Amino acid sequence: MSRYNPQEIEPKWQKRWLEEKTFKTPDRPEGKKFYCLDMFPYPSGAGLHVGHPEGYTATDIVCRYKRAKGFNVLHPMGWDAFGLPAEQYAIKTGTHPRITTAKNCDTFRRQIRRLGLSYDWDREIDTTDPDYYKWTQWIFERLYDTWFDDKAQRGRPMSELETPAEVEAKGPAAVREWRDSKRLAYFAEAKVWFCDNCKTVCANEEVLADGSHEKCGTKEVRKVGLKQWQLRIPLYAERLLAGLDKLDWPEGVKEAQRNWIGRSTGAEIDFALVGREEKLRVYTTRADTLFGATYMVISPEHPLIGAICSDEARPAVEEYRRKAALKSDLERTDLNKDKTGVFTGAYAINPLNNERVPIWISDYVLISYGTGAIMAVPAHDSRDWEFAKKFGLPIIEVLKGDVDVQEQVYEGDGPHVNSGFLNGMGVDEAIETVTKWLEERGKGHKAVNYKLRDWIFSRQRYWGEPMPLVHCPHCGTVAVPEDQLPLELPEVKKYEPTGTGESPLANVEEWVNCTCPVCGAPAKRETNTMPQWAGSCWYYLRYLDPHNDKEFASRDKVDYWMPVDLYVGGAEHAVLHLLYARFWHKVLFDLGLVNTDEPFMRLVNQGMITSFAYQRPDKSLVPVDMVDEEGGVFTEKGTGVKLERVIAKMSKSLKNVINPDEIIKTYGADTLRMYEMFMGPLQMAKPWSTQGLQGVHRFLQKVWKICTKPLSDEPLPAELKKLLHKSIKKITDDTGTLNFNTAISQMMVLINEAGKCDVCYREMMDPFTRMLSAYAPHIAEEMWEILGNAPSVSQTKWPVFDPAFAADDTVTIPVQFSGKVREKLDLPAGLDKDALLAAVMENENVKKRLEGKTIIKTIVVPGKLVNL
Repeated sequence: MSRYNPQEIEPKWQKRWLEEKTFKTPDRPEGKKFYCLDMFPYPSGAGLHVGHPEGYTATDIVCRYKRAKGFNVLHPMGWDAFGLPAEQYAIKTGTHPRITTAKNCDTFRRQIRRLGLSYDWDREIDTTDPDYYKWTQWIFERLYDTWFDDKAQRGRPMSELETPAEVEAKGPAAVREWRDSKRLAYFAEAKVWFCDNCKTVCANEEVLADGSHEKCGTKEVRKVGLKQWQLRIPLYAERLLAGLDKLDWPEGVKEAQRNWIGRSTGAEIDFALVGREEKLRVYTTRADTLFGATYMVISPEHPLIGAICSDEARPAVEEYRRKAALKSDLERTDLNKDKTGVFTGAYAINPLNNERVPIWISDYVLISYGTGAIMAVPAHDSRDWEFAKKFGLPIIEVLKGDVDVQEQVYEGDGPHVNSGFLNGMGVDEAIETVTKWLEERGKGHKAVNYKLRDWIFSRQRYWGEPMPLVHCPHCGTVAVPEDQLPLELPEVKKYEPTGTGESPLANVEEWVNCTCPVCGAPAKRETNTMPQWAGSCWYYLRYLDPHNDKEFASRDKVDYWMPVDLYVGGAEHAVLHLLYARFWHKVLFDLGLVNTDEPFMRLVNQGMITSFAYQRPDKSLVPVDMVDEEGGVFTEKGTGVKLERVIAKMSKSLKNVINPDEIIKTYGADTLRMYEMFMGPLQMAKPWSTQGLQGVHRFLQKVWKICTKPLSDEPLPAELKKLLHKSIKKITDDTGTLNFNTAISQMMVLINEAGKCDVCYREMMDPFTRMLSAYAPHIAEEMWEILGNAPSVSQTKWPVFDPAFAADDTVTIPVQFSGKVREKLDLPAGLDKDALLAAVMENENVKKRLEGKTIIKTIVVPGKLVNL
């Protein structure tokens, strides 16, 4: 083959790798291991765009490098295949989601294989496969059969939970109810987001800042009360927080999880209610400001509203609650929004001074945080101040500042005033003093609070894992026996949710009606299904042993391969998948089923690949196919409006998505791989450029041209040999640290020099090809054959540089005068202290700078600097 033809080379090697299982993971590995994981994709009908190969190529390079360095590598791929789009398509067309999903998986698999990624395809998984979700159901049953021991701070089997004697005395039903209240997975009514468009419950995290449902994009989302399966993830909050400290993750992701968990320390304070026996409990981090509490606010969802609301206030309160139910949490807590509220007609008693405090209802207080009630201190909280000013409520200064709190809120610190026995104290002393005072009188106590709430785990949909539970009128809720798993999805005539809080499964009577596994009485199956997150909470474990039908993974494989050494994926999963997976893993660890407390030791978020888009003067974007260009000026077709070219996220609506199939068809997969790695640092966002793509293609053509020159076994010229070993060192270091763009730059430097020779030196091309194979594996395999070697270069060792040739002959030494760099001298490398100082003092520029001056002290660091 005289010219570089990727369309001929690449299919040849992809076929051979697949047939020969070149990248098969060792079944019984020994020695050092490397488990590298990609966040597995949801296989949509649109297929891949060029953003997908970025992360996949990065992990592939690392895995090829690690294999060449002697590691056993586990590098698998699979499909997160349950999900709303396939079900919506089924509702629209009547096509079973299984058919759509299988077709989409085939498309993704074909596209991924064209990229030459070194996955072990024998380990492919699909979350919709009953052989896979059998173990998702099995793990859910472990959650159902586990309680959290607060003292030991770990989950334990329900068999180890002792029922109190007073509960036992009330009979089996009371015992069952008490034990169910301790399970990590439980069924209870909850205020949940319900999407009227999707007719299903949404997780809190799926409701976006603008109040729309992430899955379908509509704003038909409202809060309703429904019985839901929930998981007690807040019980693991402390361990989820502590575990972050030992993880090599981007700080932004760790901070996002800390913020989502939202730990705070403060006090819970009980306010007596005028004319009632109940207490109204609030949580506050600033108990020291209690003397400044002039009113209270409770959430529209607070359970005491019905009891405390006066008859006069009730109609206005109920109308306010109805409107609040239509808003998202983010809308309600927006700092810029106008404060709204209604007086309930009820009063509480301030425990410090026995003053009557009016109780209001307002949507800026959430039932999901603290106790759903606050003591409002308007002088020192901006939201409370705005509310007080709007409704004419008192404002009392209790922290002395430099502003008039009647005119402006003061949120700084200062000595306490108007605070009785706290006057003159600083904040910390006052908090400690008042908390102790409340505890001694039984009116409050120290408390830790979390924003994290129980995970709403059930969905009223068809296309999800069936929950392996049976409801018996005698035995309560019973898990399906393990030997009856998987509980498979039945066939249904209609996929559309009922909209009444039940899934389509509720209509399949022959599936719903069953017998109790415990007593044999007639019973009914649970008809809610699991959310898409379920399958992705543990998929990394199934890759270890994907064909095991006796357990989710054998313990010896878990012990060898876990934890995951490198996990690469998008930052958008910071607080959803990553937090949920850590929670499940900790439960499995507590039950002795895995060997580590954390699943993913290192996390890398690849940067987004962006594309050009076109913007009108009002900042709205125009689809690419609606743009005309003439002489570098862009205008909108039809209107003639002048447009500005900007960089934006690739989007189907903007028609600026780059299809990798088209790139591969024109330039080849090796060019696409190398270009995406050459664009810039892996973690940074990068704009797509066709010119840059063409430049990388020309580089591979140059490599090919050198390899097809006459082959020479003569020794390398001295300068080229030196450059080769320096290149091996840099490419090795940069590949190991994921600095792929600079490794490719060094390859280009080496090839530019090698291209000046009339022959192809085996001594250079052999190690170069082995390094290139990690980045551009197809051309490297073909070159390896041209060099006369037995295939495959993918199974060879990584080259080793000779330190004697890789060392620099000279080194640049900064010369400081009284600490300021004034000269930089290129001097022989390896000079000791005395020789380095002597060489510096001989320099003419240094001599001139020292004229008329006396050297008091010299500091010499060999190879680094000289300070005079």
